[in-house]
Amino acid sequence: MEPLAARIRPKTLDEVVGQEHLVGAGKPLRVAVEKKHRFSFVLWGPPGTGKTTIARIYARALDTELFELSAVSAGKDDIRKIVSADAKGKDKVLFLDEIHRFNKSQQDFLLPYVESGELTLIGATTENPSFEVIAPLLSRCRVFVLEPLSEEALRAIIKRTKLKVGKDAFDWLMGYANGDARKALGMMEGAQSLYGEVTTETLNKALESPHLRYDKKGEEHYDTVSAFIKSMRASQADAALYYLARMVEAGEDPLFIARRMVIFASEDVGLAQPTALVVANAVFRACETIGYPECAINLAHGVAYLAQAKKDRSAYDALRAAQADVHAFGNLPVPKKIRNAVTKLMKEQDYGKGYEKYDGESYLPDKIKKKKYLK
Repeated sequence: MEPLAARIRPKTLDEVVGQEHLVGAGKPLRVAVEKKHRFSFVLWGPPGTGKTTIARIYARALDTELFELSAVSAGKDDIRKIVSADAKGKDKVLFLDEIHRFNKSQQDFLLPYVESGELTLIGATTENPSFEVIAPLLSRCRVFVLEPLSEEALRAIIKRTKLKVGKDAFDWLMGYANGDARKALGMMEGAQSLYGEVTTETLNKALESPHLRYDKKGEEHYDTVSAFIKSMRASQADAALYYLARMVEAGEDPLFIARRMVIFASEDVGLAQPTALVVANAVFRACETIGYPECAINLAHGVAYLAQAKKDRSAYDALRAAQADVHAFGNLPVPKKIRNAVTKLMKEQDYGKGYEKYDGESYLPDKIKKKKYLK
């Protein structure tokens, strides 16, 4: 029998719960399906938020031949087979799950087929495609961002299962799933099949069952990396090293871990200890050049350093505050005083007039002149 998540998977956009900003009336993917507009795109979002479902609905609605691959196990030969396959006169759509797992060489190989239109690509990733997808391939794709499912959306999905779930069990699932429908459904199915009912007691028992434990290719690494980051943030080096060890022993990609450390060095350590970014980048480079098993030592070195470093999120908070103003006010006019006067007309318009290198006057646009982001 198919897993519960597969059995209740939506067949049309009207059945999709959540992601209204993409599939709601007048929204981009809804319009693309209604107008039969074929183009390549990447779905970027957390696990269990509908990436595979949306890809299948899109391909079905456009009456295309859909081919599905996981970049974890697929390679160039799989692409060749799809290109040479008989699609019965239909356009070919390739759904490449975990596209971030394709290396540069594999993405380079895929590029000409996407560029020529021989394949329409739908990539799915939990990682920022700006860092994981090569620029030439990404430039030929639109990127759609999926959000974690809300409690209301998860409630609607759980209701579709027809399984009896009480309030306490539902609250347990909300905390466990963290916006991931597949995770919630898998745990419900496990509790039901092992113990005949879905209660907080059977859910806890199912969680401890070896039959439901995750392997390294599952999504447990998102829970573990969250604990890893939060341990470093709390300066708990022992906990951070423990979660690092779990990821290393599970065979987690060392660059996945190191990338999080580079982000952490600026986001959480920041100005308190600027050399943290140097250390984190050195760890990333070591992982690139050395690989497992030895690079685990470099990771441990970096984790111990970052966990024990002083923390200062002021630069990160300042960036977010400035971004909020950009979204709120748009592109406010740059003060003429600091504009570049590259033509005679610009000089006549007072571009650059009165500029002094060490002027104490605010260079922010007039509307937000008194704002202070870095505190």
